[in-house]
Amino acid sequence: MAITEIYKTLSKRLAGLEFGEPVTHVYDPLQYAWPAVQMYLDKWGRGPRQVVFLGMNPGPWGMAQTGVPFGTVNLVRDWVGVHAQVGKPGNEHPKRPIVGFAIDREEVSGNRFWGWARDRFGTADAFFANHFVANYCPLVFMEASGRNRTPDKLPVAEREPLLAACDDALRQVVCELDAEWLVGIGKFAEDRARQALAGLGVRIGRILHPSPASPIANRGWAPQAEKQLRQLGLL
Repeated sequence: MAITEIYKTLSKRLAGLEFGEPVTHVYDPLQYAWPAVQMYLDKWGRGPRQVVFLGMNPGPWGMAQTGVPFGTVNLVRDWVGVHAQVGKPGNEHPKRPIVGFAIDREEVSGNRFWGWARDRFGTADAFFANHFVANYCPLVFMEASGRNRTPDKLPVAEREPLLAACDDALRQVVCELDAEWLVGIGKFAEDRARQALAGLGVRIGRILHPSPASPIANRGWAPQAEKQLRQLGLL
């Protein structure tokens, strides 16, 4: 199955799920940002790829706007080479409007991750020759205040069907790309990969998440991530 079809199927499956308080708004960029998602997948999502980097779910200033994981707009447009029309989610939070590539705010995690890839590999062609970047869950969850709520904080009854669908999609993506390695960007992604990919023979590791909420990441994320990748034998 082509990787675009995997994500279309995942989006349809997730559309049938319901989420209650404190979550008040759910965005699915696989729907309203599909032209950008498809451009990213068509351009870079064709295997084989040695390594898949896996994040948790979209940030409000990154993939939620551009459709690309860790998708801070400047690097997605100018380095990854993705730029497309982005629509609106059905239930838009007034404090978290979707303006697509017109956004004037950058995502720190995206600046750190894609900035590292650019500085390390030079060109997007060189990076994507052996790597792909995905998010485990494509949905953005927000509370009434506009606060982001991550999938691991959802109630068990809501979380379990979400994880089941995302596990299935992750297995299909990794198989489609014939990946040798899955590198979780943060502990949640690593843990889900170990669960979802058990028995497939895929090697699994982890690097520090580049979130500005992490004091460790704020003390120079790129050198620490490079050290971890070297220890995995991937640099």
